[in-house]
Amino acid sequence: MPFIDIDQIEPLKIVPGCQMRTPFGENLMFSYLEMEEDAEVPLHDHPHEQGGILLQGRVELTIGTETRVVGPGAMFIIPPNTPHRAVAVGGPAVVLDVFSPVREDYAELYNKYIPISP
Repeated sequence: MPFIDIDQIEPLKIVPGCQMRTPFGENLMFSYLEMEEDAEVPLHDHPHEQGGILLQGRVELTIGTETRVVGPGAMFIIPPNTPHRAVAVGGPAVVLDVFSPVREDYAELYNKYIPISP
């Protein structure tokens, strides 16, 4: 897989206060999610397995019936079809998510080649 320059990927605004960049390969997708303070990714589910790590800030994360406020370095795995939600608390937050298989809905939004660094 080539090297990806995240700054060269156009961000997608998915919900108010949230933008993401989603480079992907054949079997997995990254999602570099930037959240403003109090921004919310509402409760939802999808058939893709999702794992992630909080890179910056604090997030109130609900997975299934469990809710926790997590800080930098916190990792999580969300099984397919499991309801989940995230809210940035106390300031902005940055999350790196990984999806497998690739989320077709996000990939379709780009519908172009991903710029790569030389």
